[in-house]
Amino acid sequence: MLGKLTRWLRMLGQDVVYTGSIDDKELIQKAEKEHRVLLTRDLELYQQAIGRGTEAFLVEGKTEAEKLANMAKRFKFKLEIDVKISRCPKCNARIKSVSKTHIIKKIPETTASFYNEFWECPRCRQVYWRGAHWKRIEKTLIQAKRMS
Repeated sequence: MLGKLTRWLRMLGQDVVYTGSIDDKELIQKAEKEHRVLLTRDLELYQQAIGRGTEAFLVEGKTEAEKLANMAKRFKFKLEIDVKISRCPKCNARIKSVSKTHIIKKIPETTASFYNEFWECPRCRQVYWRGAHWKRIEKTLIQAKRMS
């Protein structure tokens, strides 16, 4: 339900666990046990969590920008990607700056010729760079900032 938002929040440096395949009761228990805020778009799940005393947030908004703006207002985080605190969108580990020579065999040749700054996830080994998609990311964050 919130997989895309999870990736955004991780890029923004937020520690986010995503579990898509457990029932509501287990989800609430996991949030309680790990001292996490339960994020959901499901009003019934939100009400159950609040009723049990679990901190929860009902994610509202049609676009990612709207959702991010609402989250940033509530949880007071910046809508800016700072790679010093960014997390891997896939696995949630903190990404690390790496040299091009370290990852040269993991990236396309054209990428190596156009980009010089790279980050790698120490857990899943995914490599990141500010590629062509970066303009779309910035556009979404600018929209979210205007709404927050």
